[in-house]
Amino acid sequence: VQLVESGGGLVQPGGSLRLSCAASGFPFSASPMAWFRQAPGKERESVVGIRGTDGATNYANSVRGRFTVSRDKAKNTMYLQMNYLKPEETAGYYCAAGSGNPISGRLRSPSTYEYWGQGTQVIVSS
Repeated sequence: VQLVESGGGLVQPGGSLRLSCAASGFPFSASPMAWFRQAPGKERESVVGIRGTDGATNYANSVRGRFTVSRDKAKNTMYLQMNYLKPEETAGYYCAAGSGNPISGRLRSPSTYEYWGQGTQVIVSS
């Protein structure tokens, strides 16, 4: 299994970025996936999870309405479109993949996911 994130970088407050997670080695279309983030000195935080079977999503309250997760099954890639970014959202962003068909309430639980990428850094600063 391989998960490779890309798309991070420096963006001004209020700006946008789109992260990508290229996946291989597991049934992408049927697997739950998620984005997490971790800022220096802080605990890992779930951002959004998406169920493989039906595309159901579960967003953290802090990003709902600003972030959008999507998947391109033809490319085995998951995306995270992030709009109106805030300085406090500076963090390493990680994608994760699991197995099975978890209920919506578990889509943002780290224990749902077996595989993790190396992360991509997002810096929100003027």
